[in-house]
Amino acid sequence: MTAHLPVLPHLMIDEAVKNALLEDWGRAGDVTSLATIPAEATASVVIAARKPGVLAGIAFAESAFRLTDDTVEFKLLIKDGSRLERGSEIAQISGPARAILSAERVALNFAGHLSGIATATASFADLIAHTKADIVCTRKTTPGLRAFEKYAVRCGGGSNHRFGLDDAILIKDNHIAVAGGVVQAINAAKAHAGHLVKIEVEVDTLDQLRQALTAGPDVVMLDNMAPEMLREAVAIADGKALLEASGGIELDTVKAVAEAGVDLISSGWITHSAPVLDLGLDIGMS
Repeated sequence: MTAHLPVLPHLMIDEAVKNALLEDWGRAGDVTSLATIPAEATASVVIAARKPGVLAGIAFAESAFRLTDDTVEFKLLIKDGSRLERGSEIAQISGPARAILSAERVALNFAGHLSGIATATASFADLIAHTKADIVCTRKTTPGLRAFEKYAVRCGGGSNHRFGLDDAILIKDNHIAVAGGVVQAINAAKAHAGHLVKIEVEVDTLDQLRQALTAGPDVVMLDNMAPEMLREAVAIADGKALLEASGGIELDTVKAVAEAGVDLISSGWITHSAPVLDLGLDIGMS
């Protein structure tokens, strides 16, 4: 696990939740609750886990209830990054019943989605905890939710790759083809980059790795290499650059990849295909 969880600014959370509430309420609001629930009715509810997993994004749930009605009381019982058992109670909410029901789906959508990513990440991280390798995410994220999904990765014990095209240089096969070769691409990147910008290059053969190392990149991405080839790559690099394994790595292969000695293992699946963690809201009238 990471030593410290990241912190998402409340302004970012509130903006995303506000947009989601507006999308859900449409032009007339929650007509079902308005039609069936008396204005004075109150309720007490619990958000609970329906399945085991890792919690992430509970602040989005709090925001949904608060923005719907600031008289709603939200008591957090478990923090992000915590392991959940089936039935674990995560938060207690009480207040106007209409507001609670109107905010329910947006609250659970965010928390379930982000907890699913944290849970998927943890499933990988647990398998390689005995190695030096870290699981890292990619830019294969839901448009508009990247910062939140990358936060969830860290809640699950993973680390973040670059956040966008602007915070690091990653030279991939198409860049290499246009630039005229691995060394040419790295040298051009070094001439362009500031001293704080990391340079990573993707290779898919050991010969390309040897060429890349002569130009001194910070990180080399080893694309679609089997564990045996990864071990050779680790020996060739001999600590001259960080090594990242990438490409179709799954739960049944990640352990062997990590044991090959790489520093990083990147996975797009943990953000773009992680199943939602089933969280539910149990309600009782007060």
